[in-house]
Amino acid sequence: MWCPKFRFSVLKGPVADVLKDILVSICETYHYKIKALEVMPDHIHISLSAPQKVAPCDIARTLKSCSAIKLFAAYPELKSFYASCSVLWSRGYYIASVGHISAETVKRYIEEQKD
Repeated sequence: MWCPKFRFSVLKGPVADVLKDILVSICETYHYKIKALEVMPDHIHISLSAPQKVAPCDIARTLKSCSAIKLFAAYPELKSFYASCSVLWSRGYYIASVGHISAETVKRYIEEQKD
């Protein structure tokens, strides 16, 4: 889970749809398997599996950096909106493994975020 800078609600409408496509593309490139993905106006939830040799912080860094570059290219007005700080995403993110609960529970939680 991670948020846009200042937690502004900029991930809605066609921006959210394009961002989903971007994240799917990045995951395919890096061999991550998306289990669940939901883009909210002010944050993103994603559940995925990745090769064990990849550190969770590297997954977050890859998804955030690649998606910001591609989303700024697709929506120049978004880049001008964040011109003062030149970044799309906040510094932080939340990562947890799902060993203590079922992956199905996590998937259901993410899918129910829009409701």
